[in-house]
Amino acid sequence: MRYHKMTCRNTLCQCSVLEITSEQQEPSSRRGFLKTAGGIGALGLAGGLSINNTIAAGSGIIDTHHHFYSPSYMKAWVDYEVSKGLPHFPTQLAWTPEGAVAAMDKAGVSKAILSLASTPGVWFDFELPRIKDMVREVNDFGAQMMKKFPGRFGLFAAVNMVDVESSLKEIAYAFDVLGADGVGIQTNYGDKWPGHPSFAPIFEELNRRKAVVYFHPLVATCCARLNTGTYGSVIEVPHDTTRAVTNLLLSGSFLKFRDIRWLFSHAGGTIPMLAGRINYFHGNKPNTASFAPNGIEAELQRLYYDTANATHPSSMAALLKLVPATQVTYGSDYPYVPMDTQVKSLENQGLSSEVISRIEHLNAQALLSKVR
Repeated sequence: MRYHKMTCRNTLCQCSVLEITSEQQEPSSRRGFLKTAGGIGALGLAGGLSINNTIAAGSGIIDTHHHFYSPSYMKAWVDYEVSKGLPHFPTQLAWTPEGAVAAMDKAGVSKAILSLASTPGVWFDFELPRIKDMVREVNDFGAQMMKKFPGRFGLFAAVNMVDVESSLKEIAYAFDVLGADGVGIQTNYGDKWPGHPSFAPIFEELNRRKAVVYFHPLVATCCARLNTGTYGSVIEVPHDTTRAVTNLLLSGSFLKFRDIRWLFSHAGGTIPMLAGRINYFHGNKPNTASFAPNGIEAELQRLYYDTANATHPSSMAALLKLVPATQVTYGSDYPYVPMDTQVKSLENQGLSSEVISRIEHLNAQALLSKVR
C-alpha cells in the first residue's frame, strides 16, 4: 500500500525565498549583546560551559517555528523534486546545523524548537516501511542536534499520521527516549483535516501526555493548481491553517482533547480575520455547546499562535485583538525567512516591553516547561 501525498508536487508552494545571509538593519542593543555573547561562547569557557548555553537558560528569544533537514531527508526531497521536474530552494539546500546556530546568534535567538512539518512531509512516493524509517531518521537527527548544541535546540518530533500504530510508537519513542518537546504535524493529509475520526487514537495519546502539538500548513490537494497568479505559500498555506483550526473546532477535538496544547503557525493563518465570521455561522446553533461550551471565541483564545512571517502590523494587530498576549510565541520560519528580519519587525510594532518579552520567550518557556 502506498501513501502518496498529492501536495508533495507543490514544492513551488513553499515560503518565499530569502537568503539566510541577507544583510539587515543593525540589531538593537539587547540583541547586539546576545550576538556578541554568542560569538564569544563559540570559544568556550572553563569547565566546558559556553556563553551560548548560559544565554539559552536566560531571557534570549525562543523560536518555535524553525525548520531542519537531515541528510537523508534532504536527499529524498531533492531526488523527488528532480523526478517531478520541480526546482529547489537555495535556502533549503544551503541549510546546516552550524548555519542555523550562527543565524540564531545574529538574531539573539537563544533556543529554537526544530520541526520538519512542511511540504512534502515524510511521504514522497514511499511505502509505509520507508515512511516509518524516514520519520525515525529525522527525529534521531533532531535529537543529535540537541546533543551537539546543548541548550540551543528543542524538538517537535515528526509523526507520519497515515498509520496509527506506527504513529503511536513514534510518539512514545520521541517523548520517552529522545525527550521531545512536542510533535509537529501537518494541517491536512490528502483530503483529511486533523479533526477526522481516523486521527482520534493519535490525539488521544497526545492528550494523555498533555503534549504540545504544533501544526504547519501546506497547500491542500484540492487547491494545488489554482491559478491565482502567485504560489501557494502566499494564499493557500495560511488558509489551510484556518481549515485545520475550524475542523478541529467544529469536530469537537479542542473540547475532547482538552489537555493538548495546540500551537499554530503564521499567527493562525486567516483565523484572526475570520473568527467573527466563523462565530456568526456556528456560534448560535443548537449544537454549539457540544464543541464550544464557552463560545467559539473562547476556544480560539485557548490556542497558541506563532509569529512566523506574520509580524506585519495588520497581522499582529488582528491576532492580539483576538487572543491575549499570553498565547503568542515567536516564530521565524527559518531558513525561508531570516530570523533577524522577524525579530526586528516584531520589536518595531510599538508593543509594550512586557508583551514583547512574552512573545519572545516567556510564553514559550511556560508552554514548554509544562511538557517537561
